[in-house]
Amino acid sequence: MKKLISFILLLTLSCLAFGHNTTAQTSQTIYHSGIGLGSVIAVVISWDRNKSIFFAIIHGIFGWLYVIYFALTRTKA
Repeated sequence: MKKLISFILLLTLSCLAFGHNTTAQTSQTIYHSGIGLGSVIAVVISWDRNKSIFFAIIHGIFGWLYVIYFALTRTKA
């Protein structure tokens, strides 16, 4: 239950921090900013494994690279 609450909290905070503005008044999109699925997965895995905001941010920046690294190196408990 604690992991689920941590996951929801971290996902909500990351969406607020990296989300994009949807209230633009123009009809043309100049650029699209946001957070990708790989970044969200990397942040959640990093937080669950390390309990460190610093590592969660770093792993969120590297996104899918950390997800692939985790899948290749994880140890089954």
